[in-house]
Amino acid sequence: MGIKSFSRVRAIHVMLVYTGGCNGCDIEIVNSILSPRFDAEQYNVFLTWNPREADVLVVTGPVTHLNRKPLEEIYKAIPNPKLVVAAGSCALMGGVYKNCYGDIPSEEIEGPVENIIPVDAKVPGCAVRPQDVLAGVVSLLPILLDAD
Repeated sequence: MGIKSFSRVRAIHVMLVYTGGCNGCDIEIVNSILSPRFDAEQYNVFLTWNPREADVLVVTGPVTHLNRKPLEEIYKAIPNPKLVVAAGSCALMGGVYKNCYGDIPSEEIEGPVENIIPVDAKVPGCAVRPQDVLAGVVSLLPILLDAD
């Protein structure tokens, strides 16, 4: 077991990236990690704001034109294996923002997330449930812990 795997067994760092939308999913994701009800920190799952510390990237929102490049740069900065969770209907399919002009395609929305970066787990909902967010992150643990 390498030093990276040894460290990851003891703590998983989740980075949350907002790429547009209403912030409903962001609130639920932070709730799933920091609130006393779900308290993922008791299982050594922590939020981080540094991509170089992140083990799992959780992306919310439909990916606006202005957020595409920052999302790609954050993804590049994350160490391998790069694991991504797309959370919420906006991240999965553009949500209500995808066709905000009716039948005329929006030039402002570039998502869903999987059009920009590879996605390893998908968490549906509007807004996502904290239980589902935790299940999405846990589904990636075998990949994360086998990496060296």
